[in-house]
Amino acid sequence: MTDTLLFLHVLAAFLMVGTVVMLSGVALGTAAPGRTVSLANLLWDVGGLGTLIFGIWLALEIDGYGLLDFWILAAIVLWAIGTELGRRARASVDEARERFAQWHWLRTAVVVLLLADMIFKPGA
Repeated sequence: MTDTLLFLHVLAAFLMVGTVVMLSGVALGTAAPGRTVSLANLLWDVGGLGTLIFGIWLALEIDGYGLLDFWILAAIVLWAIGTELGRRARASVDEARERFAQWHWLRTAVVVLLLADMIFKPGA
């Protein structure tokens, strides 16, 4: 069961990273069809929900990990920050490119921090 949960958690994380990659071109000024932006936002929604659900499930499933471990709490906080930054980016994508780019690059930095947290597990 743990291997399946880990697979689903990592797959969901790939979807989140896919969003960042897809929208980086838009943030750099490339015109993108609305479908591309919509797909990227859908990937974020599915990936974000999947990482949270499967991540918490994994923390409860694996002996030695707990929801109150520093790196798990840090991941949940970073996930929430990234989701809010994504919400702001989504709201500004059609209005102001500079504002969208600002929110996008902040979310990108948070996703990189989240990936580093998952890899290095500080405090574990």
